[in-house]
Amino acid sequence: MIMQETQAPWEPRDTLRITGVRTIVTAPGGVPLVVVRVDTSEPGLHGLGCATFTQRFHAVVAAVEQHLAPMVIGRHPADIEDIWRMLHFSSYWRGGPVHNNALSGIDLALWDIAGKRLGVPVYELLGGRVRAAAAAYTGARGGTVEESVDRAAALAERGYRHIRLQAGGPGVGTYGGAGTPGAYPGSPYPDGWDVAHYLRTTPTLFEKAREVLGDELELLHDAHNRLTPKEAVVLARSLEPYRLFFLEDPLAPEHFDRLPEVRAAAPMPIASGELVSSVTDAARLVTSGGVDYLRLHVSAVGGLTPVRKLAALCELSGVRTAWHGPPDMSPVGAAANVTLDVTSPAFGIQEAHVYPEPVHEVFPGTLRTVNGYLTPSGEPGWGVDLDERAAARHPPETHLHERWAARVRRPDGGLEAP
Repeated sequence: MIMQETQAPWEPRDTLRITGVRTIVTAPGGVPLVVVRVDTSEPGLHGLGCATFTQRFHAVVAAVEQHLAPMVIGRHPADIEDIWRMLHFSSYWRGGPVHNNALSGIDLALWDIAGKRLGVPVYELLGGRVRAAAAAYTGARGGTVEESVDRAAALAERGYRHIRLQAGGPGVGTYGGAGTPGAYPGSPYPDGWDVAHYLRTTPTLFEKAREVLGDELELLHDAHNRLTPKEAVVLARSLEPYRLFFLEDPLAPEHFDRLPEVRAAAPMPIASGELVSSVTDAARLVTSGGVDYLRLHVSAVGGLTPVRKLAALCELSGVRTAWHGPPDMSPVGAAANVTLDVTSPAFGIQEAHVYPEPVHEVFPGTLRTVNGYLTPSGEPGWGVDLDERAAARHPPETHLHERWAARVRRPDGGLEAP
């Protein structure tokens, strides 16, 4: 049934229409991934979009299928900008990761359809490439400093020139490396994460890395939103001798108004924005002088349509991009990241995840990092497909992230930002 109120007030130039919108949730890599499929009246012409908010995937599915899908049935799939704005305004209270991921799924699927209609990759719709491929970084993480550095050396052997270093420590709340359970036996929460220990020991990780790996590799570090502004400055200054490519997410989003002062005091570039869930908040990070690298989860702010505008803002503001590329992003979303990377002069670096083989089985066309670079597909649209039979063999599990996040506490028992 077509909702007449949501149809465009102009006559489309042909009879192509959106006929169906549905979600597919699958977890071939262990992490729930949400993909939206938009079907059209032309047999075989459909698009895929990433809508992965893995921690609340049931809510995203409901938002897509019960709220947004009925609004776009009957629309021409070429009206991408108007459809995005209509869906964005439709909830009245705009933004938020559930609504924006649902919106992203439809938006990215419409761009996929646009490329397929013309027989070209999406990057040609954005003006074409300005580079051949995107330099990528990935993480070297271990329970100890030595394990992390050894894994970084192995990544360098595979061609990576940018490596994010994380090491474990006492407790199980450590981000980026295996912890040591029961490390604080006299505390209310023996498995806690202690910020003082983190601030003391993180410089040791980078001292060892430079000693073993030399000066040619670009090293990065993720504080994962756990520090106060003063702690962030202390950490940044303690890492100055090791010449970091950037320090990632030093502050929680609740304190993003303090990022400009942290950036001003830090001797290395600051990357942030992973937890931003609105276009306007992302733009303010750039215009306020809070970041050197804008690091967004593209689907959390609504997809390609808004993020290509943010990339242009970065270009005009002297800020680089470093889009979020974790395991909780589908290969469709990863392809959108790389499309943005190769079409924007503001590109800085791309986070890469090495998907396990079951993901490649479910998503034919999944990009692979080669010699530290990600190269976009030359196939029409995103160049990524979805095998729904294979996807059905990997049902998602609820509360995976929540079980981990609920255990991240200080030794005194107080909850910490995960």
